[in-house]
Amino acid sequence: MDQHLYQYVDEDRLRADIMQTAEFGSVPVEEGNCRTVLTGTEANKQAREYFVEKLEERELEVSVDAVGNITGRWVPDNVNPATRSVATGSHLDSVIDGGMFDGVLGVYAGLEAIRAMQDAELSPSLPLEVVAFTEEEGGRFSDGVLGSSVAIGDCSVADALTTTDNAGVTLGEALEEIGFKGEQRLDATEWNSWFELHVEQGTRLEEASASAGIVTHITGTVRCHIDILGEANHAGTTSMESRIDALTAASELALEIESVTNEIVKTHSETAVGTVGQFDVEPGSINVIPGSVHLGVDIRDVECESMERIVSSVRQCLDRLEDERDVETTFSRPYDIEPISMSKRCIEALHSAATRAEISTIELHSGAGHDTMHIAKATDTGLIFAPSEGGYSHSAAEWTDWGDCATSTRLLAGALYDLATE
Repeated sequence: MDQHLYQYVDEDRLRADIMQTAEFGSVPVEEGNCRTVLTGTEANKQAREYFVEKLEERELEVSVDAVGNITGRWVPDNVNPATRSVATGSHLDSVIDGGMFDGVLGVYAGLEAIRAMQDAELSPSLPLEVVAFTEEEGGRFSDGVLGSSVAIGDCSVADALTTTDNAGVTLGEALEEIGFKGEQRLDATEWNSWFELHVEQGTRLEEASASAGIVTHITGTVRCHIDILGEANHAGTTSMESRIDALTAASELALEIESVTNEIVKTHSETAVGTVGQFDVEPGSINVIPGSVHLGVDIRDVECESMERIVSSVRQCLDRLEDERDVETTFSRPYDIEPISMSKRCIEALHSAATRAEISTIELHSGAGHDTMHIAKATDTGLIFAPSEGGYSHSAAEWTDWGDCATSTRLLAGALYDLATE
């Protein structure tokens, strides 16, 4: 079966779908390929319509749920349609000025795996589904992974549809405008299992000369928002000893986060990372002592303990800054996602498929969040990485060799078929 299936994965067909999708929302650049596809835009409509067209070419049953999640369902002959499906997919939206593979590879690899089974005249004993989730990147309506959060029931349809963009447009209005506000709710708890193929967005596969990565964990993420309030004053007439400088205090905090995280990496968990990604200074004038600073902090790891240690250090540092620098501080923690483990069943299926197809793999963790981190709460999940050349992603430099795209799709196809014939 295996070699018979693998030889039907068509690299040219997969490439054509990804290249065509890259044209929707294309941004002219001197080098590379760049696209901006925000949820509910004309470019998003074009990407969705092309995907539906490709699903219908293979006579998959197409459905669109109330938040725009698109599903193509294949029920082989003699299979009970009520049987729980093995599902796969990813997303079609992008960040602003993003790359051509992020999300798109996973969507079309899933479709290509089903096409390969059909062309090989194989008949799984379970239905298969390929899904394109809405608003994974969070570029317009949310912090991200919105469609999959609805699919597991963490976010209600009503709450999702009433989220707004910066112009006050709701997700529901945007989906209505492009014709992709459907009915009902996609329910991931009804799936037998789920696989996602995604570009790595790092260099570990390249460094290991591996053709694909089998993900064991997705890191948890804590995001903290911090405000440090000092006293704005004249830069020339205020003595150094009488200043209450919010920026110098904030700088101490940023360096403390780096120092503590590095120490945790050395002594406790090598996968821990801490980032100050937002640093907004007011009033932002060259001749005014900064009166306030807002910091956005992103903390990630595969272990909760190390993330909590970093958060604890942040709060201790804020207390110290209040005492030593006479600033006022506020702290909030609005975004908190625990680390997620992939299921043993799906990991074993991927290893088995890799062995039979003679695909070189390594196990690794994912430092980025994907829709799979939500779906893992609802059913058994597996996550595959394809190599990213130079580790670039979310940019025009994002690139995955076409041969690697096809190889990782063969790995996906093998694992999907295994679980669909258990």
